[in-house]
Amino acid sequence: MSGNSNDTSGQGMIVNPKPKADNQDWDGDDADRADRLRFEEEQAMIREQSEARAAAKAWQNTKQRKRRRTPNSA
Repeated sequence: MSGNSNDTSGQGMIVNPKPKADNQDWDGDDADRADRLRFEEEQAMIREQSEARAAAKAWQNTKQRKRRRTPNSA
């Protein structure tokens, strides 16, 4: 792209088309629904992993507390 401001080739320009009345699919198409489904599944997986980590950490903390309370038998 040249530095000329009169360049009308359109290269390097970002075009954001204005929505037309017949182009407004607010309900979404199949690709939008698939994206939403993937996002929801990803969020569920992140939540599950987060809960599993929290449970593992709680179990580890409980285990460590029990060790501190149990006297060593030598």
